[in-house]
Amino acid sequence: MRGSSHLAIGLITGVAVAGLVPGIPFSPAGIALAGFSSLAPDLDHPGSRLSKRLGFAQAYVRWAFVAVAAGLALYTHFQLPLGPDRRLGFTIALAFGLIGAAMQGDSTRKLALLFTGLCTLVAGLYTGYIWLSMLGLFVCVAPFTSHRSWTHTLWAAGLWTYIGHLADKGLGWHGVALFAGSGYASHLLADTLTKAGVKWLMPLTDFSLKIPLIRTGSKSGNLLELAICAGYGLLVLGLVVGRLGF
Repeated sequence: MRGSSHLAIGLITGVAVAGLVPGIPFSPAGIALAGFSSLAPDLDHPGSRLSKRLGFAQAYVRWAFVAVAAGLALYTHFQLPLGPDRRLGFTIALAFGLIGAAMQGDSTRKLALLFTGLCTLVAGLYTGYIWLSMLGLFVCVAPFTSHRSWTHTLWAAGLWTYIGHLADKGLGWHGVALFAGSGYASHLLADTLTKAGVKWLMPLTDFSLKIPLIRTGSKSGNLLELAICAGYGLLVLGLVVGRLGF
């Protein structure tokens, strides 16, 4: 399913949680969190919306390697005496330069997301928020996995919900776990409607659960996604309005 459809379903799910679950306050931030969470499983895909947004440094990663190479070369030339250390310095500088020059496409994306995740992880350790460090670790690891593998499992959904639970405790923001977990689960449920399906219990089994209604990217698939989003939205709107008594 396309990222725009996942985002729409995630936001609608956030509205459902905010408007229908007793004790959960109606929160635009919570709805946005559900939408964000609905995109998280596709961090393993190079073309996903969240990969592009979180990997904000993609265009600069390769040039960072080239800059490091130039800096090492200058340091080696001016600071190291002739001998083995000097040769090693130039060799390392050359290696960094070649890696940077050759890097493109998916490898750049993965490194950018790794950098983003590591920054988040360190920020969590610095502030004492374990949930933030776990979120950073998730962002670090997910891009290096195959598409629709471990991020599209019941265990990943549970981990994401647990991160939300820890954020709930740390921030005192009631409902974070529900918004995060339901948004994440909405992605897996939506992908279950595609021809590829979802391996919910991997690695215990490679069985792919699917209700093959949607062929992602096809004209008929796009129309069906639109219909599902519209129908789901109307259903949630009706339920929320009914609960409010309008």
